[in-house]
This record gives sequence, C-alpha cells and structure tokens, in this order.
Amino acid sequence: MSTVTNGNAVDAAPVRPMVKAEAVRKSFGSTEVLKGIDLEVAPREVMCVVGPSGSGKSTFLRCVNHLEKIDSGRLSVDGRLVGYREKGGKLHELKESEVAAQRRDIGMVFQRFNLFPHMTALENVTEAPVQVKGLKKDACRDLGAALLERVGLGNRIHSYPNQLSGGQQQRVAIARALAMEPKLMLFDEPTSALDPELVGEVLDVMRGLAESGMTMLVVTHEMGFAREVGDTLVFMDDGAVVEAGSPKQVLTDPQHERTRAFLSKVL
Repeated sequence: MSTVTNGNAVDAAPVRPMVKAEAVRKSFGSTEVLKGIDLEVAPREVMCVVGPSGSGKSTFLRCVNHLEKIDSGRLSVDGRLVGYREKGGKLHELKESEVAAQRRDIGMVFQRFNLFPHMTALENVTEAPVQVKGLKKDACRDLGAALLERVGLGNRIHSYPNQLSGGQQQRVAIARALAMEPKLMLFDEPTSALDPELVGEVLDVMRGLAESGMTMLVVTHEMGFAREVGDTLVFMDDGAVVEAGSPKQVLTDPQHERTRAFLSKVL
C-alpha cells in the first residue's frame, strides 16, 4: 500500500492484524476439533463466524484467549502470541499469571451470563477493574455507571441478576467485559440463551460497539446481524473454514456446496 506525500509515493506500513491464526489445530482426545484454521481479523473489523453445531466455532473463540490450549499452529492478538512465547524457534507456554495479564485486553461474552448473583449490576461491572487492575472503587463506580448507561441499563445499576431479564443480564455481561477496556471483544453466541423478544436489545448494543470501532469476533446464528453489521462472514464446518468473504457475497452467492446446504436451512 502506498500513500502520497508532497507528490511523492511513500510506502505505508502494513496494518497489523488484531487476530491472526495460522494452521491452528486442537483435539479433544482422539477427536480433532480444529483442523488447521487460518484467519485474520483486522483492527476495527467485525468478523462473524457461522456454522452447524460441533463445527469448532466456539472452540476456536476460546483458543483466542487461551481458555483452550491449541495443539499446534500459532495464534496471536495484536502481534503477540497468545499463551506462549517463542524462544530458540520453539513455543513455551506462559505462566497462568502471564496469560491472565494477556486476557485483560480481550473481552469475552459467553452464551450464559455468568454474573455473580450476590452482586448488583454495578458491582458485577466494577469487580474486575478493582481486583485485577487495582483501580479505586470510586472511580470504578463512575466507569461502571457510564458503561451500564451505554448498554441501556442506567436505571438498573443497583438491581441484582435475579431481578433482571435474560437480555438485561447479557447487557450487564457486555458492560462487564468493556470495563477492562479491551482492544478485542469475543462473543460466543451471545443471544442463543435468550427468549426471541430479548434478542434485539443485545444485538443493538453489539451494533453500537461495532459502530464505535471495536474489533469484534462473533460466533452467531443471527444471520440478519451478520449481514448488517459484519465486515466478514466465515462459514466453518467439521473443524475447518469452508468459505469466507463479505456477508453479502457469502449469503447471496456462496461458492461451496456445503455452504449452500447450510444456508438453505437457516435463511
């Protein structure tokens, strides 16, 4: 890529991927779940990953922040290997404390909300910045209140999880992830546990995050969201990337028979 300065062409530095997976493999026992995944997510990109159950989507997402250890290949976030350091041409696993430090930059929202039931919405959001980053509680309360306002729950900061709907709890979970000021957000089917009428409120929050420039890797079955918000749509099946491209191209003109068969059942 080149830019022009004072009439002279200047080579621009290549943009470093926020996520880069190279030949990533993962097995559980004798079952190979990821069969050499190659993917790149650019900064500010929203990549949506779709596919049938058991295709390896969620496992790949969990590998991105080292909740699952890869068996081979390389996986990096913002130019740094995830869970490993390279020395002498070999990969050496980091200490758990070092992995935890890496995870501070990666927010993750799961299918289940995993909120602390004995804490209010505000306390759930502020717990990690206080305990992990060592920030003062007063400053975190202001941050937490602002984040809950951002996800449309400014009037529920003192509510406990059992006083909130599923959609509201998931929005608290998103605010909790954002409280660590991540550079990357991972979403693992964040609406799959919700009643249909609550799905929209969570997708609206995610849409707002995308518009703000957050880099997002989203495992989802919400094809409308993928079409509208995603920059890239990836179809996975049987542990491999079958097809990837713009959502419009993949959804309207899929190139592979397996993609066409899957989409015929979900669209």
